[in-house]
Amino acid sequence: MTLTAVLHSEWIKIRSIRSTYGSLVAVFAITLIVTVLVLGTVGQEQAERAGSDAVLNAFFALNFGQIAAIAFGATAVSSEFLNGALRISLAAVPRRSLFYAAKMAAIGGAALVIGLVTSFATFLVGQLFLEEHAIGLGHPGALRAAVGGGIYLALMALLAAGLAALMRSAVAVLGLLIPLLLIVPFVFVDVATTVVRYLPDRAGQAVLHQNPGDSLGPWTGLAVAAAWAAAALLAGWWAIRNRDA
Repeated sequence: MTLTAVLHSEWIKIRSIRSTYGSLVAVFAITLIVTVLVLGTVGQEQAERAGSDAVLNAFFALNFGQIAAIAFGATAVSSEFLNGALRISLAAVPRRSLFYAAKMAAIGGAALVIGLVTSFATFLVGQLFLEEHAIGLGHPGALRAAVGGGIYLALMALLAAGLAALMRSAVAVLGLLIPLLLIVPFVFVDVATTVVRYLPDRAGQAVLHQNPGDSLGPWTGLAVAAAWAAAALLAGWWAIRNRDA
């Protein structure tokens, strides 16, 4: 089979599995809902605080959207390990590297598209609630953050997808990544600030700051997050190539 044909079949899988497709839609829905709730209630108050980062505030809800992106990446891969689905997939596409590359390309492509739509929609909708404090895409750092936010969500999906190929369980991936992203940085921020800034979420979200300050630069941070995703994808590729289906 050609790469195009395998990509098409993998996209059909994403659309056909309710939990996977639902997680993809949830990236957009959850982020937008949180944006409306937060900026619609306390957005102007946040904007009036001294030293407030207007760009970062605009993309606050991506912290919630990334959980849905992780769930999407994990479920899109873990579904292959249910009821012998992987054996059927490999019977149709015996070249395991081709199968794996097509699956990850479909996951990454879908996550990137929905991530960019989510990031720009979040920014534009959120500004409707800020009245005189609203900023536009021409504001310093805003356009970069909107594009970077979409890329960041795609990287989180790919990170989860690679780990799911390695661990063969969406539950295990969520059990690993959610504490890593939501708990570890706050527990160790005062004692290991240098280490924390290289975690995938802290590094990747540097692109959402107008002025990253002491964190990594916006594109450097995104590159660090990409390195995490690449490492997970390589580990997943090794597992798919060498383990029994």
